[in-house]
Amino acid sequence: MDRKVTTILIADDDQDDRMFLEQAMRKCGYSQSIHFVDDGEELMNYLYRRGNYTEDNAPWPSLLILDLNMPRKNGFQALKEIKDDLSLRRLPVIVMTTSTADEDVVKSYNLGVNSFVTKPFHFSKLVEMIGALKVYWMDIVKLP
Repeated sequence: MDRKVTTILIADDDQDDRMFLEQAMRKCGYSQSIHFVDDGEELMNYLYRRGNYTEDNAPWPSLLILDLNMPRKNGFQALKEIKDDLSLRRLPVIVMTTSTADEDVVKSYNLGVNSFVTKPFHFSKLVEMIGALKVYWMDIVKLP
């Protein structure tokens, strides 16, 4: 069965980045569900459906977009926890961060990230990047 992306989960503590990401996704024709969490702790609560999260309000994401620099539990810590858990490790994760540091790229891939991209500074470039990600992750890739 060929599964298509139906829900995208975005873990990013920056309200503006979240708004721009959603606008870029909508501009690129993504009409499905987008959910947001503010930090790595909330991300893990969402994925494990703990606290305020249940199967009813936390649909399983087809794709996770993860920022590295978040409070409480950063992206590296959350990524490690996701990839170390047999029930979570198949979730495709795209790190989308402002970092351009080679060590962050290497560390992310060592922890099992599926893609690493740097957030562009201009909205038009973000739309371009989201468009490319949409084609790859939503039209080309076959998801588990």
